[in-house]
Amino acid sequence: MRKLIVTSALSASLASPALAATGPFFSLRNTDFVVLLGFLLFLAVLVYFKVPGLLGKQLDKRAEGIRDELDEARALREEAQTLLASYERKQQEVSEQAAQIVANAKQEAENAAAQAHEELKASIARRLATAEDQIAAAQASAVKEVRDRAAAVAVAAARDVIAQQTSAADKDRLIDESIADVGAKLH
Repeated sequence: MRKLIVTSALSASLASPALAATGPFFSLRNTDFVVLLGFLLFLAVLVYFKVPGLLGKQLDKRAEGIRDELDEARALREEAQTLLASYERKQQEVSEQAAQIVANAKQEAENAAAQAHEELKASIARRLATAEDQIAAAQASAVKEVRDRAAAVAVAAARDVIAQQTSAADKDRLIDESIADVGAKLH
């Protein structure tokens, strides 16, 4: 143990930074050589405890996990593309249905407008016919009224003329004839 302490004290004094890289390379006084030996010893310990194999297994496991995630991502991407294509088809179908509905609505509107136009023409024709009938009735009524009035005026004028031109004897004779006529028609 004493030897180890002396050696470590000696190596500590010899391993000062001023003497670090001086002297022969394969000497314990050369720090580069000591670092190299320490590193090689470290690598030997790692190999002895099979650390590279463990690291390789860990890396392989991680690579397999990443590969699985990539496969899952590809599957999800394909599924998403399938869904996208399905939605695009549905959108196309809906667009076509909407266009068909609009076309049908336009056609129905045109048909309704044509039917309304025909009904309007028929209504106008009926109203014209009614107006013409009313005008004809009013005209006939006016003609009848004029005729009646003319007849009444003519009768009144004839009565006045007859009353002025007939004598009292003619009046008595006409009254007697009228009474006889009425009596004959009643029996």
